[in-house]
Amino acid sequence: MSNAILVEDTGKIKVIRFNRPEIRSPLSAFVLRELHELLDRIKADDSVGGVVFTGVGDVFASGADLREIAAITGETAAEFARLGQGLMQKIETCGKPAAAAVNGFCFGGALDLALACGRRIASPNALFAHPGADLGIITGWGGTQRLPRAIGEAKALEMFFTTKRVTAAEALQIGLVERITNDPLQAAVELLSTRTVR
Repeated sequence: MSNAILVEDTGKIKVIRFNRPEIRSPLSAFVLRELHELLDRIKADDSVGGVVFTGVGDVFASGADLREIAAITGETAAEFARLGQGLMQKIETCGKPAAAAVNGFCFGGALDLALACGRRIASPNALFAHPGADLGIITGWGGTQRLPRAIGEAKALEMFFTTKRVTAAEALQIGLVERITNDPLQAAVELLSTRTVR
């Protein structure tokens, strides 16, 4: 496991922490592959009761590494999309309840990851956005389906087309998160530990 991801045990809950806040913890292809392997091990481990994703400082995570996006060709685009899509599907269907403890910036593919989790809790300074339209791209990791299901089509289209940054307070109002707390990680761990999850 690289230092881009830290894995911590909190009782039966596995905490996966994105650990490159200085560059907004991008979900590079390398990180996506690490997460795939980690989720496979978690799924097979009966001692793990759930998984929480979080970040460091004021950064949860960002989306795809823009340097990798710039290098994508027609031949590699589908493979990269499948890598991200497969991870989000694995989080959603691995049989272990998952929560996103969003401690700060949660942009692009990181928002797709949070949406793949059954529960989402935010810190007061959390920010959510899908900035792809400003770059002439749109997510290929399932966010175009999961975001409308979470907050409704109108609000989702607004986020996609305007690339607006949604504050924690607005995220709570529109149903993107279920709770705001100063310690979203602790709240998420406690939530999954009670097994009151879908």
